Amino acid sequence: MLVFILAFPIVAALFILFALNDEQKAQIRLISAVTMLAVLVASLVVFIEANQPAALDAAKAAALESKSYFIEDLSFNWVPALGIKFHVGVDGITAPMVLLTGLAGFCGVLISWKIEDRVREFMAFFLLLVAGVYGVFVSLDMFLLFFWYELAIFPMYLLIAGWGWVVTREYASMKLTLYILIGSVIALVGMLVLYFSAGTFFSQNGRLAILQQHLGDPQAQAYSFDFNHLEAATHWKEISEKATGTAEAGPFDIVENGSSIARLWFPFIFLGFAVLAGIFPFHNWSPDGHVAAPTAVSMIHAGVLMKLGAYAALRVGVQLLPEGAKLHLPWIILLTLVNVVYGAFIAFRQRDFKYVIGFSSVSHMGLVSMGIASMNIIGMTGAGLQMFSHGAMTALFFSCVGMVYDQAHTRDIPSLSGFGKKMPFVAVAFVVGGLVSMGMPGLSGFIAEFPIFQGVWHGPVFAVAGVNPQAQYFFPNFNYFGIIAILSALAIIVTAAYVLRVTGQVFGGDFNEQRFPGIKDVTILDKTALVLLAASLLVLGVYPQIMSNMIQYGMQPIVNLLK
Repeated sequence: MLVFILAFPIVAALFILFALNDEQKAQIRLISAVTMLAVLVASLVVFIEANQPAALDAAKAAALESKSYFIEDLSFNWVPALGIKFHVGVDGITAPMVLLTGLAGFCGVLISWKIEDRVREFMAFFLLLVAGVYGVFVSLDMFLLFFWYELAIFPMYLLIAGWGWVVTREYASMKLTLYILIGSVIALVGMLVLYFSAGTFFSQNGRLAILQQHLGDPQAQAYSFDFNHLEAATHWKEISEKATGTAEAGPFDIVENGSSIARLWFPFIFLGFAVLAGIFPFHNWSPDGHVAAPTAVSMIHAGVLMKLGAYAALRVGVQLLPEGAKLHLPWIILLTLVNVVYGAFIAFRQRDFKYVIGFSSVSHMGLVSMGIASMNIIGMTGAGLQMFSHGAMTALFFSCVGMVYDQAHTRDIPSLSGFGKKMPFVAVAFVVGGLVSMGMPGLSGFIAEFPIFQGVWHGPVFAVAGVNPQAQYFFPNFNYFGIIAILSALAIIVTAAYVLRVTGQVFGGDFNEQRFPGIKDVTILDKTALVLLAASLLVLGVYPQIMSNMIQYGMQPIVNLLK
């Protein structure tokens, strides 16, 4: 099923590019819609499979032993000489992201139905973008993850530069690409450090035999990008003690010259990927990219693409280098605080309808990074929920903005008023998104944000236990995370203020018929997209157990490493 999810959009994109011509617009739109509908259904099947009682019980049992539980679909050697595998699977963290990608992708195709300029190229690149996003979430090989990560950036650049807002599309697309590429290159260097250090370690002193026994694979090599292989390096102290009776430090935790690979390279890997998550001060590319992108691309960009950065930072950074996370996340959480509060205030000051949502996205993505930096199960579960909630909410917001702009041809908020009378469906959808954004109980925003604030208030698991390893470095020996929780809660008030202001100005008041003649309600396809996105926010808000348990079991092995 996962291979189908990866391959089908790529096959469809290549078919559209090379088998159809520019005049066959109806066929191109239909093929794109059918492709994304099929992939959405497959994503839903994967999510349901991961949410079955048997799968949840297995994930819970694995979490108790600090092991990750993946529902695997396929694994085979891709480049054996380098230890690269085609290895895909999902767990409690990635199954919701797979569903979110399918949802945002399908709705993006529906929203893009009216595009007339080079439809063939647009739909092909959009499908390739979706495939790249899927690839990151299902990859269980570090090289494969990076391969798909870069593949997602390339069509994003083309889509913004070719179909974006004429005023800033070249600047925004180049800025986005440079920021993300520089961050990913830094992260790549860190990943190669992990690969070579683990390989050198396992190739010495008979450790390879112990590793092969642990993995249950007599053909396992010392050098490998596979996550199971690298996780063994993280857990080597327990593995070696079980095999030989002597606990030996793993390759990432060996201290030389007062430091270790985990302590030295964690900030480079985490922040390198977190650039895509819009972490301060590397967030500046994000609002410009949101504003310049076509509506469907903004939906994928803010709704899903930014989650790739947070997910990769969590999977490669925190999960493989927990000792580095314990040292550095206590100061990185200060950056996320700036994200949350500063982003909300800047959103409040915007006149451009789309820039409001762009900076709002920076603020809410700060909550995802903050939940990860809380380093306890409550906050990290909230981060997982926030990734889905923010993705659907932002896709809903950008679709509403796009529907207004397509007919009004302006995003200047003071110039817009009364659009609720002409587009009542869009107005209701925007209100739903706004209520989610400000954390209204009964909607997904509350379900996601409350655990994040609660988790940050409690602080890291090692601080709760009364042991703060930061005291021996450069952090005070007290839990200051509660202060961060209080300060970050200011963003809730500011968010409510700008959501109410924008809703009242754009959709309330009197409509100016002379300035905006010919404004009409949106199409049935647009309404379908709005209903799907809004429904996901309502369902998660009313019944959070549909996602919270699986995310908790997916996060628990990572939290256990941080004790």
